[in-house]
Amino acid sequence: MKPRHVALAVLVTSIWGVNFVVIKVGLAEFPPLLFSALRFLAAAVPALWFVGRPRVAWKWVLAVGFLLGVAKFGLLFIGMGAGMPAGLSSLVLQSQVIFTVVFAAVLLRERPRPVQLAGMAVAAVGIMLIALDYGVTSPMSALLLVVLGAVAWGLSNVATRHAKPPDALSFIVWVSAVAVLPLLGLSLVFEGPAAGWAALSDLRWTGVSALLFIAWVSTLFGFGVWGFLLREYDASTVVPFALLVPVAGMFSGWLLLDEAVSPVRIGAAALVIAGMAATTVRWSKPATPPIVHREVVDARSG
Repeated sequence: MKPRHVALAVLVTSIWGVNFVVIKVGLAEFPPLLFSALRFLAAAVPALWFVGRPRVAWKWVLAVGFLLGVAKFGLLFIGMGAGMPAGLSSLVLQSQVIFTVVFAAVLLRERPRPVQLAGMAVAAVGIMLIALDYGVTSPMSALLLVVLGAVAWGLSNVATRHAKPPDALSFIVWVSAVAVLPLLGLSLVFEGPAAGWAALSDLRWTGVSALLFIAWVSTLFGFGVWGFLLREYDASTVVPFALLVPVAGMFSGWLLLDEAVSPVRIGAAALVIAGMAATTVRWSKPATPPIVHREVVDARSG
């Protein structure tokens, strides 16, 4: 990759890591489902004027909108609102890599490579260590909600694989638009109109800033640049940079929110990241040097 494109990849994955801290800030101002709905509303409405119609079948836009927008982010925001730390959320959510490989094997008949199976086992051990360490002092339900969000993300990855959108930014904008009304409806049912009205009538700059960062910087800028990189390079070159997301998430959670990072969590994080690396990086065999016939060598030396 060109140095400036490497810098863009590192910038985007760092933004996505810090995004979990920003979510925590926003959840202090908004109910989780309402916050998720407003995030997609702020991302979709301005951008719909600049992107064309999605160049994929509407069934895939709807499917990814519900799986990624409603299920994944709804569960993530509820889990974090219930107490799941930002840093751990950024790490546990990346278990979507495991679920993506599993769902691709079941639904797409893609046979996982031995190194992928080994990586999934290592990452699963890391997730279990996190569950044991986290469950000692915190409600396990918050962790399980984030894991379920990763499951939904894995399903949405398979749906996106089917859709093969030629324009990643246009696709994510329409997916964002699809998620708005279902999330608003769920918020009215489960959080109540009073909670939503109280949050909107008492808007502060911290809540608005968090909302705009997640909508414009993390979603529109992040996915726009990521889609550009995927058009310029093979997925096997770009995707491994996503391993930096939990690193940035855990570091920013520790730095900005004073979240505890125990030796057990550091070790578990190392296992998860190493396992995910094994599932995403394609190990290529070294190039075999060309065989030069002896007669040709002799002819050139003479």
